[in-house]
Amino acid sequence: MRKSIAIIGGGAAALAFASFINTERYDVTIYEKNKALGRKFLVAGKGGFNLTHSQAISTLKGKYTPEGFLDRCLDTFTNTDFRKWLDEIGIPTYIGSSGRIFPIQGIKPIEVLQNILQHIKNRGVVIKTDYEWKGERLADVMVYALGGASWPVTGSDGSWIQYFEEALPFYGVNCAVRVEWPKSTLQQVEGKPLKNIGIEYKNTRYHGEAVITKFGLEGGVIYQHSLEIRSALNMHQSTTIYLDLKKDLSEQQILLKLKQSGEKTLTSTLKRDLKLSKASIELLKGFVSKDDFLHKVTLAQCIKKLPILVTDMAPIDEAISTIGGIPIDSLTSNFELSDIPDHYCIGEMVNWHAPTGGYLLQGCFSMGYFLATNLSARHP
Repeated sequence: MRKSIAIIGGGAAALAFASFINTERYDVTIYEKNKALGRKFLVAGKGGFNLTHSQAISTLKGKYTPEGFLDRCLDTFTNTDFRKWLDEIGIPTYIGSSGRIFPIQGIKPIEVLQNILQHIKNRGVVIKTDYEWKGERLADVMVYALGGASWPVTGSDGSWIQYFEEALPFYGVNCAVRVEWPKSTLQQVEGKPLKNIGIEYKNTRYHGEAVITKFGLEGGVIYQHSLEIRSALNMHQSTTIYLDLKKDLSEQQILLKLKQSGEKTLTSTLKRDLKLSKASIELLKGFVSKDDFLHKVTLAQCIKKLPILVTDMAPIDEAISTIGGIPIDSLTSNFELSDIPDHYCIGEMVNWHAPTGGYLLQGCFSMGYFLATNLSARHP
């Protein structure tokens, strides 16, 4: 006897599950509260549609928190598998200079979504939009892919949390951090990029770029630390990150350049000999006392490790992703709710984390594929 599956939500994890579940064994219906599926999918593609990352799977696994949670999923549906499948449905990809994977030039996010939706429809999956799920059971098997609580304009607002007693509150991650800039500094640096810098936090260092905003700092190198910063801010009113404004030189090399410079002023030395950007120089002037700025040993130390006090993170509706939702210990190893048989949770509604760079989408697709293949094998 054929069983029915109801997929609640129409985001990446739902699309992945619907793409791989055995529709010869199940009658599958997607229920989506918006007028169309994949709205967050499209928003994510506005800045360049980063589908996954080309790193070796062993390295890729290390990007997810908690450690090991998604290992089996990533082994079952790797980034290579993802690219191969995309190619099969008419979305060839390429590896960018950063190692990130994108659709080949000319293919827009809407085309990627349309190809996935057509693939799903061809498999006989029914799609019902404008459906506001309110906790009811709609099929023999319920697969929840309700998303996190960021980008509410796409429908991902976390309102479903009321229907799950075990759900944790949501917090924004992969988002900007608040910095109380000195007014004179902000006037000089607002909107300026900090390129090729390092940021150290809790003895972990990442390299990349950030942008200085009125609110604080945002960008990939900040997002890499966002989970740890969020954890600290949940316990304390503030925390300190450290900027390395010249990551390609050691402190000793910087000090040597400061001492050997023939420039008339330290500012000229920073600009011409160390090739620091105007934004980096203004940050040093804003956060380093005059005496320390003029003391070359201390200045070299600050260039390599400039302390910046962080007092908050951007509002949740400005975050790229969230943590919270369904606790991992409420699920079996196959994402089934421990207390409710045949009810499964996948995607961002589960309390796991990945940085930006294609890892979030890969994680959602790997979860969807993993559950689909497990359910397909479980029920003859």
